[in-house]
Amino acid sequence: MSARDNLKAWHRHMEHKSPSGLSDQLADDAVFHSPVVHTPQAGKPIVMAYLSAADVVLNNDSFHYVREIVDDEANMAMLEFALELDGVHVNGVDIISWNADGKIQDFKVMVRPLKAINKVWEEMGKMLETMKG
Repeated sequence: MSARDNLKAWHRHMEHKSPSGLSDQLADDAVFHSPVVHTPQAGKPIVMAYLSAADVVLNNDSFHYVREIVDDEANMAMLEFALELDGVHVNGVDIISWNADGKIQDFKVMVRPLKAINKVWEEMGKMLETMKG
């Protein structure tokens, strides 16, 4: 599958927020790079936890993708997003790479400004604790 086809599947997930749909998109050895956790988080269960928490915390009514850069040859895409979280403007980038089977292999999130990173860290921490619960 091309990066554009894989990206369509990602956008379907963002629209419907189906946990099974997200799980189907992740490679077993997927890696997640958080904007606030130094070490990459490896393995489908932990990547699923982070992305599911982000679905709840970040994907409010103000969340929207601003622009996309797609590289079919490298099977990857970079998506800039924006949202407001408790009165804090959050601007960030998702960098998604897919493997040859069309599964998400690597997912990196970068967020700015510092005030937004702190707010995302706070809210994601709460959500991940709740999910462990």
